[in-house]
Amino acid sequence: MKQTILTIQGNDCIAKNVYRMQLAGDTEGILPGQFVNIRVAGQFLRRPISVCNIEEAKGERREARGTDGVLTIIYKVVGVGTEAMSHLPVGTPLDVLTVLGNGYDLNKAGDKPLLVGGGVGVPPMYMLARQLREMGKEVKVVLGFNTQDEVFYEEEFRALGCDVTVTTVDGSHGVKGFVTNAVDGQQSYYYTCGPLPM
Repeated sequence: MKQTILTIQGNDCIAKNVYRMQLAGDTEGILPGQFVNIRVAGQFLRRPISVCNIEEAKGERREARGTDGVLTIIYKVVGVGTEAMSHLPVGTPLDVLTVLGNGYDLNKAGDKPLLVGGGVGVPPMYMLARQLREMGKEVKVVLGFNTQDEVFYEEEFRALGCDVTVTTVDGSHGVKGFVTNAVDGQQSYYYTCGPLPM
């Protein structure tokens, strides 16, 4: 675990009640599948949020601010804490605990791993998919949502070169049903994040 101050670079709504926040600062050592714990002003408990992606800071920003990375998280507004987060402006410094959780073991992936994410379980699949694609793996991704209004990151996964299937419970987008309706059993290894049945 590491405590650090990260600065908001972006905080945008990307789907119904779903926001993407980008934070600049010390991101060293964070692995796919790990999470961060964010202190929100006025709230007693920190908010645990999965890490979606880590990118290296570039150019003048890195030199001027001494940052070494940009951390992306995706969160859903479900209570007063995440509601408060959704209103935080660019430039806000946040007290964050990083390098939390065990992360995923990429060595078990095999040649054709399957990544299954449901709702807020989708974000940690992105960094994992990116790193597996960089290793030359054929990555299949199944993303599950309740309805079309909640779908996010479908095209971002496709841009990585992943084979992407989207499911919605009400059938308004992609395959009707749950992620389990789109799993075919042909993959070498499964990575999942979401509700217990997954």
